[in-house]
Amino acid sequence: MEIRRVLLKLSGEYLSGNSNNILDVNILEYLSADIAKIVDLGIEVGIVVGGGNILRGKSISKNGFNRVSSDQMGLLATVINGLAVSDALKRKNIKNKVFSSIAIDGIVEPFNVHISNVSLENKEVNIFTAGTGSPFFTTDTAACLRAIEIDADIVLKATKVDGVYSGDPETNSDAKYYSKITYDEVLAKELGVMDLTAILLCKEHNMPLRVFNLSHPNALLKAATGDDIGTIIY
Repeated sequence: MEIRRVLLKLSGEYLSGNSNNILDVNILEYLSADIAKIVDLGIEVGIVVGGGNILRGKSISKNGFNRVSSDQMGLLATVINGLAVSDALKRKNIKNKVFSSIAIDGIVEPFNVHISNVSLENKEVNIFTAGTGSPFFTTDTAACLRAIEIDADIVLKATKVDGVYSGDPETNSDAKYYSKITYDEVLAKELGVMDLTAILLCKEHNMPLRVFNLSHPNALLKAATGDDIGTIIY
């Protein structure tokens, strides 16, 4: 499959690295250098970033916060992370634009699929923040939705594990690794790769998804150019 446009899904936790800080400058430097490699190949890049390193709405709602308010705080956390990624890319002289699903005038642009497509065609990295703009939907769902809207060729879900397993490989040494698997199998086996809405969106729109470990050397480059890395879900 020829890949001309990708949607990269980043977790907020990835941006904090192994440090106690909300954001790890070294991780941002590593990430922007990896993105520069695929931009230099002419591949168009969209990014959806989570906010779990700062605040996860679903988690704090368990402590008594209203779920809608909690998720709105989580959406704002993704904007902070998006601005951090944007700044790191600018330091590499990579043109980029930050969009938000909620209006934050003077800081980020409201998401508009037509403006985004023009921006991507002009080789600007697009960073999509604030999830879908609504509570109760994860940034995984936002990633699949944006990928479909911008007509990406594939969703690249960056993780800290090498791909999809039948269980948690860190706690279960017998967990089976899948190099390829269908969306129906993911749903039937309840593998938890992404939330149900995200998986169903990709399945309905025939959007392939690759799950891979971003910490490996040139992992993003390999995933974005179609190399056999991680797990492909189709």
